[in-house]
Amino acid sequence: MEPVPGPQEKYELITRNLQEVLGEEKLMDILKERELKIYWGTATTGKPHVAYFVPMSKIADFLKAGCEVTILFADLHAYLDNMKAPWDLLELRSRYYENVIKAMLESIGVPLEKLKFVRGTDYQLSKEYTLDVYRLSSMVTQHDAKKAGAEVVKEVEHPLLSGLLYPSLQALDEEYLKVDAQFGGVDQRKIFTFAEKYLPSLGYAKRVHLMNPMVPGLTGSKMSSSEEDSKIDLLDRKEDVKKKLKKAFCEPGNVENNGVLSFIKHVLFPLKSEFVVLREEKWGGNKTYTAYEALEKDFAEQAVHPGDLKNSVEVALNKLLDPIREKFNSPELKQLTNAAYPNPSKAKPAEKGTKNSEPENMVPSRLDIRVGKVISVEKHPDADSLYVEKIDVGEPEPRTVVSGLVQFVPKEQLQDRLVVLLCNLKPQKMRGVESQGMVLCASSLEEPRLVEPLDPPAGCCAGERVYVEGYEGGQPDEELKPKKKVFEKLQADFRVSEDCVAQWKQRNFLTKLGRVSCKSLKGGSI
Repeated sequence: MEPVPGPQEKYELITRNLQEVLGEEKLMDILKERELKIYWGTATTGKPHVAYFVPMSKIADFLKAGCEVTILFADLHAYLDNMKAPWDLLELRSRYYENVIKAMLESIGVPLEKLKFVRGTDYQLSKEYTLDVYRLSSMVTQHDAKKAGAEVVKEVEHPLLSGLLYPSLQALDEEYLKVDAQFGGVDQRKIFTFAEKYLPSLGYAKRVHLMNPMVPGLTGSKMSSSEEDSKIDLLDRKEDVKKKLKKAFCEPGNVENNGVLSFIKHVLFPLKSEFVVLREEKWGGNKTYTAYEALEKDFAEQAVHPGDLKNSVEVALNKLLDPIREKFNSPELKQLTNAAYPNPSKAKPAEKGTKNSEPENMVPSRLDIRVGKVISVEKHPDADSLYVEKIDVGEPEPRTVVSGLVQFVPKEQLQDRLVVLLCNLKPQKMRGVESQGMVLCASSLEEPRLVEPLDPPAGCCAGERVYVEGYEGGQPDEELKPKKKVFEKLQADFRVSEDCVAQWKQRNFLTKLGRVSCKSLKGGSI
């Protein structure tokens, strides 16, 4: 029988890997007297994805610390948030969430009998709760309500009154669920401070608030249900998991905004207390890490290759997903999934005269790709795994570009070399140095350690436009907006042909002097 942890051990379990705790003293005082009562709520909107394993692993921590844990399926919130869940689908989505969250918890070994599951509409439509909503609405300013929901409620051109009610309901949930603490992502912070300000005005106690960091998605930004490329669905097939991980942002040596590393830190390590990097004997064989910091250090120093890291995460992730896929293979849950999330392509066409949002025009001419000449190459001052290059692209001043080519191309081979540069990405700081472009490279699908920069035709000049055959005349965007994922969506169809020519959907990359190519990586990705 495991020894019962003391208050300090419980505190460390409850708060490990959190970004922030509001009310630390109160938390410790409660733990010295009794078990903590805590709740985690999720609005039943889009399909849960693998990032939901992050709060699930914390729920496992809470249970190990002896907490009484309630999981709230916030169906009414889902409707209030600009009707992300239509009223006629609320019941179906709540059932889907309940089944999939329970399946996730079972896959990581959490005993369901220790948890309490509640739906918002079980109590949020009661006379007492409704009266408290009215009481709160007489105290809360429009400014405070809007500010509280800014990070959570979907932004639209003409905000609805329902979005202003959202923070008040979430604050009242703390009282009506009779908990000491609420757990959520750091994006909930403004709602948490809103609750701390206004609940005492109704005569209710201020609660403790525990916040997880926002884990980057596979593209480096927040993992989102609405952005297909940024997330892995819980029911994705193994081949889809492999495909999405292969495209995931995981630059050699770069530990910032690295969704693959973050998933290991916040999900795999807390669950197993170790992580095994799988690799062939010729690359050093398998290596087991018992501390995340050691893995991050090795990755930063390029002792661990991104390809090996992705392959290892793929294996570990599929072990978590297999029991969920198996459970949802039943006819009943297949039917529930299809009913809760009907295929939009099968929806009735819009009536004549109604406005339909036009799909964004994803054409390669939106990318500002140019020939660049490398003027200078230096090691990054704070990262041995990165180069800082000055590249002439035909502008008055050369561009500063940070790249992870250190382990692929010796410094002297880059000096004065012609490269292919994507110039209209939003500038981004990498380890403190702002990068103003991206060098396009080919990589082998079989051996991810093999990478070659793309080569413009001989005789090209710095600044010459690189275009895709048939898209010569288009005007590139002034700056690609990160949320639109224009480059990522187009890049999914970049390939190297069998004669080493760079292509988009089998159309060649060209300059006025001929085709863009790579040295040897036939059939590779770009």
